[in-house]
Amino acid sequence: MKTKNADFIWIDGEFKPWESVTVPITTHALHYGTSVFEGIRGYSNGDNLYIFQLREHIQRLIRSAEAYSINSKYSVDEICNYVIELLRKNNIKQSCYIRPLLFVGLHGIDLNITKDSPTHLAIIVFPFSRYFSESGIRTCISSWRRINGNSTPPMAKAGGNYLNSVLATQECKRNGYDESILLDYNGNVSEAPGENIFVIRKNKIYTPSLSDSVLEGITRDATITIALNLGYKVIERSITRSELYSADEIFVTGTAAEITSVIGVDNHVIGNGLVGNITKQISDSYQNLVLSKIDQYKDWLTSVW
Repeated sequence: MKTKNADFIWIDGEFKPWESVTVPITTHALHYGTSVFEGIRGYSNGDNLYIFQLREHIQRLIRSAEAYSINSKYSVDEICNYVIELLRKNNIKQSCYIRPLLFVGLHGIDLNITKDSPTHLAIIVFPFSRYFSESGIRTCISSWRRINGNSTPPMAKAGGNYLNSVLATQECKRNGYDESILLDYNGNVSEAPGENIFVIRKNKIYTPSLSDSVLEGITRDATITIALNLGYKVIERSITRSELYSADEIFVTGTAAEITSVIGVDNHVIGNGLVGNITKQISDSYQNLVLSKIDQYKDWLTSVW
């Protein structure tokens, strides 16, 4: 963060003033990207603050760490409790973003990370609202390909993996787009730099399968459940680039993005260039559930106050 966003950060079992938290320049994660992290949202409905799928996010954090033999000193239950305690310590009552970060510390310069390597867990929280425009985003196909499971695990939310996303984002911004779409090594649609992708054609919803180098997104899974409960058919399969151009609607999902309409791909207008009806219906359901307005999904929420 460029500036202070809350009074306290939780790190290694302690609440510390935001400005006081530093790491040594020799921290292994700074040199080699040996970190895993999560992005989690808290939503305020005026009466309480609700964390969306807290436990599922922390479970994925631990799975990501295990892929790289990064050891966590803390259990899923402990980390969940620390998140809630940090929000209370900072008196956060407005909608916010929560970032747990598990990283390798003073291991040395060799690359043999093991369960015995020193690790640290930090959690930061800060106020957060809309990430993308509600009216939709214009995208382009990136010349960079999505990382491949034969090189590094795409399903692990690891810091080093996101250099791939940085390159794709830089490219799209230089070319005047809001976001990029990456293809996998087979030339099929994979995902955006920080979002999963859904394509709608003839009232059916398609999304790339996990074998297409996608992150197993928590918002992705929630969206599939919402769509099924609304009566739509959701099909997980490989999607070609040309299918994007002929789609009736496209939207992306993610913690930051929530459910955001894609209104253009490579200067091809998607649908009528506006947020589509199915996208809006799913997005409205998502917004209502995270604000605890739908009883059906209340077990996805953790109340803070």
